[in-house]
Amino acid sequence: MILIDRFLSDEQDPKAVEKVLGKLNDMLTANEELIYMAVQKKPAVNLLPDCIAVSNKRLFYCEPGNFGITMNFKDISWKSIKEVSFKEEIFGSKFICVPLHGENIITEYIPKVQARKLYQAAYEQLENFKEQQRQADLEDRRSTTSPVTVNTVATPEPIEEPQAFMPPAASFTPPVPVEEPEDETTLKLRKLKSLYDKHLITQDEYEAKKADILDSL
Repeated sequence: MILIDRFLSDEQDPKAVEKVLGKLNDMLTANEELIYMAVQKKPAVNLLPDCIAVSNKRLFYCEPGNFGITMNFKDISWKSIKEVSFKEEIFGSKFICVPLHGENIITEYIPKVQARKLYQAAYEQLENFKEQQRQADLEDRRSTTSPVTVNTVATPEPIEEPQAFMPPAASFTPPVPVEEPEDETTLKLRKLKSLYDKHLITQDEYEAKKADILDSL
């Protein structure tokens, strides 16, 4: 049950507040609560005042109809509101709600004190909603953004090309000449030449003796 006294602190019309609260109490959803209510006060006749109520989920516009027999309710959620403002005039203030789509909703003849508190309550709830949306969007981006994996391309090690098989070089040993033993004739010719070279015999003697040796073959 909503206590009426908390909505009469700024000289709101008690009859209008009581009538509106009785209807709004059945319209509130789970975890929704009313925060403030402003009641229109026209300069001449104030028999059928409009009311604006602020909850933590939406704005309610309450308009009496059929000479006060019925009550028309319109509401707009915070997600559909761009901004709120108010403007003080000679007779009260204008409360202005700017929706994201459509025309502005203007309510006149709100008492100045009530208009200030109405604006304060509506502004705080609108900012709270925007902040919740920002946090929710941030969480969504965090959850959908996967960490970037950097693929490190390993540098391939150089492949050693197979070398052609080369058999070990064979060591080459030059053949050792085999000295054949000199025959007797050769020895005689060698000795004869040696005698000639040493000038122990003359050339004529050398030639004569050489001819004798060769004739003996």
